[in-house]
Amino acid sequence: MLEGVRQAQWLTKTKLVEGLPPAVQGIMDNPDLGLQELEERAKHAVSHARLWDTAEVAPRREQYCPVLFENLIHICRLMSGKYPSLSKRMLSRNCRIAATWERESTLLQVRGLSGILMNSKTPIPPVASKEEILATKAHVLETFYPIAPTIDLQEVNVYKELNDTGFRDGYPYSHPHTLFFLESANVRTDRFRPEQLRAKMLMFAFGNALAKAKALHGNDPKVLEQPVVVQSIGTDGQLFQFMVFQLNTTDLVSNDGVKNLVWIDSDQNLYEKAQCVPEVKKGVVLVRKTWEMILEMLPFHLGWGFESWHRAATGFEPAGGTRSGHWPHFYLSRCF
Repeated sequence: MLEGVRQAQWLTKTKLVEGLPPAVQGIMDNPDLGLQELEERAKHAVSHARLWDTAEVAPRREQYCPVLFENLIHICRLMSGKYPSLSKRMLSRNCRIAATWERESTLLQVRGLSGILMNSKTPIPPVASKEEILATKAHVLETFYPIAPTIDLQEVNVYKELNDTGFRDGYPYSHPHTLFFLESANVRTDRFRPEQLRAKMLMFAFGNALAKAKALHGNDPKVLEQPVVVQSIGTDGQLFQFMVFQLNTTDLVSNDGVKNLVWIDSDQNLYEKAQCVPEVKKGVVLVRKTWEMILEMLPFHLGWGFESWHRAATGFEPAGGTRSGHWPHFYLSRCF
């Protein structure tokens, strides 16, 4: 999607709010939660992924990006002893999603592998109040006239309008919670640029929310009494993108009425740089293995499911990617 988030906003009838929701920010700023106690563990998580988990001089991105993700998820799981409700979640890999909707006179579809999905037994509560949701009626969506917002979408013939969460009825962890996208290709040109990654995150968060809403409330377009919230995190192993999406309506045909909402916190470095090979000049070691780190994320897991740290630290340092993810499928569908 060449226009990135702006294009995804039009396709999903969504209003963008910069930064994180106050409810999420409140968790980050709450000293009573003791998140600072996990800072040393986070440093070790980065050191393990960037320095220790390799026999090479420097690990490749395709190796350290998934390792770092698993390490951070492990830190989040450690908090389940203090907050038992955190244990009522499940990670699903290679989960397929399908969602179909009409936008103006165009039938659209998002389907495919939607990253790594964390499901929960209970839904995330709505982020925006009813007043904030109603206020979106006044928001005017950006258009791309004379260019169609669907110009670079793949056009296919579709014989069945499919909406599928990817899980069977009765699955106990039935509510989508957080999507994770790892851009771990070694070659830069094989990875999504940050803007395109954020667009991919928005489309799949929307797709998961829409499929769940239709499973709960049917296919008739309507403003939802209970909005569906899905979070998303994307990373290349250093730069992180955070997103909270709230589906307020399944009435997506026109630009009028209630809009959906998305909050995005963009381009947050988990650490500043990584250097695996000591810097030597005239036989003198100037800089040993060290990394300068700004702790900016432990996945959306506590309460809302989100922790974040803004801390500067000095420790050991590494240097940093074949693509482990899957390209999304956004279809301009022609039904027969």
